[in-house]
Amino acid sequence: MAKGKKLKPSDYPASPLSPSSPPPPSWLLDNLPLPRLFVFDLDYTLWPFYSDIHISPPVKPVQPDPSSSSSTTITTLSDRNGELFSLYPDAPLILRLLASLPGVKIAVASKSPVGDLCREVLKQLRLPPSLPPGWAEAVEEYAASDAAGGGTSGKNTVPKKVIDAFSSGGLEIYETSKIRHFEVIARRTGVAFTDMLFFDDERPNLEVETLGVTMRLIRDGLSWEEVARGIEQWRGNQGVV
Repeated sequence: MAKGKKLKPSDYPASPLSPSSPPPPSWLLDNLPLPRLFVFDLDYTLWPFYSDIHISPPVKPVQPDPSSSSSTTITTLSDRNGELFSLYPDAPLILRLLASLPGVKIAVASKSPVGDLCREVLKQLRLPPSLPPGWAEAVEEYAASDAAGGGTSGKNTVPKKVIDAFSSGGLEIYETSKIRHFEVIARRTGVAFTDMLFFDDERPNLEVETLGVTMRLIRDGLSWEEVARGIEQWRGNQGVV
């Protein structure tokens, strides 16, 4: 997908989980290990725009239609020029699910030069208030499985803002190499590089694999399909079949 132009919602790739009550992802139910740390780039990974080019601050929430079933959830922002901004369609629920898994941390590694603006966007956008029917039970089953260490339980704190999902892993948003980002993240979290899975849209950032990080190179933004492929790639690197 071409970059340099902010995408409209109609330009987003279709979600493979379009039903109103989709089943939990298969990787949550297969009793195989998951990465201890999921790390995400921002521009054209979590959201379909360049944060330092396309947004003219300040940004403010776009209030949802009161008749909508998600009327309390802010999923779109507007800037000074009235341009609209949001995450890729699958991203909010992906973050909501990962944030609920015991033993799993989430972080951001971005070279964006406008870190304060990125934090403001993440702070104003909201996550889904709950998981789809049946997903909470799947989280509890995962928590009790050998894959999660057994005998644990799902996280009790429910993140409301998108930025809250990253409280366990932190935000590294500044111009430097991604290797530097990961060195800082590793020191903060104590997670080994080999236990990290990184999603990014730029091929040069595959340099992080020299550290032992698994990087999933994506083209059209974060989606359930890309998460599944990334987990499969990480498991393959760990010798998990």
